[in-house]
Amino acid sequence: MLQEEIKKSAKEIHAGVVENRRHLHRYPELSFQEYETAAFVKARLDEMGIAWKSMATTGVMAVIKGEKLSGEVIALRADMDALRITELNKVDYASTKNGLMHACGHDVHTSSLLGTASILQSLKSKFGGTVKLIFQPGEEELPGGATLMIKHGVLENPKPTAVIGQHVMPTLEAGKIGMRKGKYMASKDDLYMTVYGKGGHGAQPHENIDSVLITAHIIIALQQVVSRMANPSTASVLSFGKLVADGTTNIIPDKVYMEGTFRTLDEDWRKKAHEQMKKIAKGITESMGGNCVFEIVPGYPFLINEEKLTEQVRLYAQEYVGKENVIDLDIWMASEDFAYYSQVTDACFYMLGAGNKAKGITASLHTPTFNIDEDALALSTGLMAYIAVKRLGN
Repeated sequence: MLQEEIKKSAKEIHAGVVENRRHLHRYPELSFQEYETAAFVKARLDEMGIAWKSMATTGVMAVIKGEKLSGEVIALRADMDALRITELNKVDYASTKNGLMHACGHDVHTSSLLGTASILQSLKSKFGGTVKLIFQPGEEELPGGATLMIKHGVLENPKPTAVIGQHVMPTLEAGKIGMRKGKYMASKDDLYMTVYGKGGHGAQPHENIDSVLITAHIIIALQQVVSRMANPSTASVLSFGKLVADGTTNIIPDKVYMEGTFRTLDEDWRKKAHEQMKKIAKGITESMGGNCVFEIVPGYPFLINEEKLTEQVRLYAQEYVGKENVIDLDIWMASEDFAYYSQVTDACFYMLGAGNKAKGITASLHTPTFNIDEDALALSTGLMAYIAVKRLGN
């Protein structure tokens, strides 16, 4: 059976995939600066005899064509960038770049897709159709590398009927796969606001316009956007993570600066929420004698897993790992630029279990101690290869 052949291949290349992952982990690169990573990917593809071309400067697109007759096309995507985090893991493959770390698993995604490419290349005489391999830059930073890859034609000539992606999830044990059809991940907007008042002595508040007090009222009032203005059935999140009021114990500052994020799963409500936030902030500020500048920088749209495709991928995953190892997921209010693919074509984005409580591998994404159970790298490569071959109709 082809499934058993894929599993055998995944097992045989596992050590090499681990080695590739550790190399990438040692040398992380920020969004749109993945020059060494892209060169590494190209070198590995050359070794496999897989044709590639550069896209969007640091992106790479490769193609594998099955030798049986078929016109079906599928795309498989991995992201390559790292984060501004200082790694605290005491492992021999820890980041060698101070302040940079693969804390979101993109090293896993890239090495896994290289492994999947190896499996598919070795089996191309046994399937038909075309597989596009998308090694994408800049997932972590706006405007998102997916937008650039799409703009440069990654979904054209030939046009895939589906794009498949996977993401490590430390809350799922290695050996498990998590899936959700329909709306899955949230849109993301960055909020930047400066409240201007009139600073002065804290003992003479009647002579000042208190920018700190105004800001406090705004933060509390803005929660109405989620708790009272949003339809209770529409998931929304509004959080502020940065507040700078540069006064002291007895000095009221002239201004206060804050940053936050707004996320939801409804594009119409997203636009209305933007208007409501600005209206509330302006109204409160002016009523208290100050003024404010409220900037909203729109980010990624919500991610939707096309229902028929996702049910199909779920079936393939159940065939490959067993029904008991495919877990239903709830919506996740994190955001992902894979969403751009899902907005223009059928897409499925699933979660790869990478945690292991017995081994103490439990740290969350985007933390300095994030790591994975590398046993997951055998499943990550083989499953995606199996999904691709099954989707191509073989």
